[in-house]
Amino acid sequence: MTADAIEYGRTDALVVVDMQNDFAHPDGSLYVVGGDAVVSLVNEQIQAAREAGAFVAYTQDWHPPETPHFVTDGGTWPVHCVRDTWGAELHDGLDVPEAVAPVRKGTGQADGYSGFTVLDLATDTSEPTELDSLLRERGVERVVVVGIATDVCVKATALDAVDLGYDTVVIAHATAAVDLAEGDGDRALAEMVSDGATVV
Repeated sequence: MTADAIEYGRTDALVVVDMQNDFAHPDGSLYVVGGDAVVSLVNEQIQAAREAGAFVAYTQDWHPPETPHFVTDGGTWPVHCVRDTWGAELHDGLDVPEAVAPVRKGTGQADGYSGFTVLDLATDTSEPTELDSLLRERGVERVVVVGIATDVCVKATALDAVDLGYDTVVIAHATAAVDLAEGDGDRALAEMVSDGATVV
């Protein structure tokens, strides 16, 4: 199956993961190489999904200025997507209706990789976001995942979607990988397939 062969319907949801300035704009603090090129590819899927009556959900990192998620506070990542900053905003080129409220994650002292869950770093417990509820309310059966980054938040979102029982599809060319270690993106795609997702 190719991305062009995906036919959206009313029981489908397109989940657009973290298409934010800090990831998808060259001036972003955690720019993912190729992230800006992904914007137009994601927009193609948004248009196709909307035309077919499928639900389109957007996720958004929304971190406080200080969090153990950041390397400055003992975490892994450079400071990024701090709430109410340019870096946290969805990319200007992304097709987002004004009325849409993104699913925000990592809003407190937590890692927020998946669109479906966040991990509280103080208690090591996982808590759901509202994404699963939004999809259940609309009778969604299949989730199509696009966005950034292939080997981090896209992977986490897809794996959670599979675990939650959704038929899960990831459009590989509409994602971009951080590749902290060479090949991380390819390994992430292989892991998603191994877990039960379809990668096209």
